Amino acid sequence: MNYLAHLHLGGQRPPQLLGSLYGDFVKGPLAGRFPDELADAIQLHRSIDAFTDSHPLVKDAIARFPAGRRRYAGIILDVFFDHCLARDWLRYADMPLETFTRKVYGVLAAEPELPGSLALIAPRMAAQDWLSSYRDFAVVEQVLAGISRRLSRPQGLAGAMQELQALYQPLSADFAEFYPVLQDFAQAALAGRDSSVG
Repeated sequence: MNYLAHLHLGGQRPPQLLGSLYGDFVKGPLAGRFPDELADAIQLHRSIDAFTDSHPLVKDAIARFPAGRRRYAGIILDVFFDHCLARDWLRYADMPLETFTRKVYGVLAAEPELPGSLALIAPRMAAQDWLSSYRDFAVVEQVLAGISRRLSRPQGLAGAMQELQALYQPLSADFAEFYPVLQDFAQAALAGRDSSVG
């Protein structure tokens, strides 16, 4: 899952929203580094990634890509699934996407010490409204181009958009089947944490 899905799944309190993003920017052990609720949200981010990567529905979706692409298919699928979530947002969320993204950007702007490169990315994310822009399929190409520049083998994502265009409908169906399962997983994890705190 990519930024939007993690933010949607990880809880709506400010520390939870922060931790949902920090999961992509904070590595290593968490003990003592962050307040408990923030650390729990980072851990949930990691659990969501592990659940997603090991789930048979996701493995089937990855198998739709040509064999030579499989090493990078997980990255492509993460971005495409954020597109599906933004496109079909009101099927899965109880507030408009613009309302949700404004809340996220406000939480980021209010945090004085964002970790690592998130401190550099967050102002651009808000100014260019990255999260809502995922609705536009053309933005997927821009996101993948940005990711490819950070890869040791950027050619691994070359031609990915053509494959996504060909696989658009079956991968959209894969998302529609998998995302409610992932929502149930995340909600159960959040409920367990809330009850242990209470």
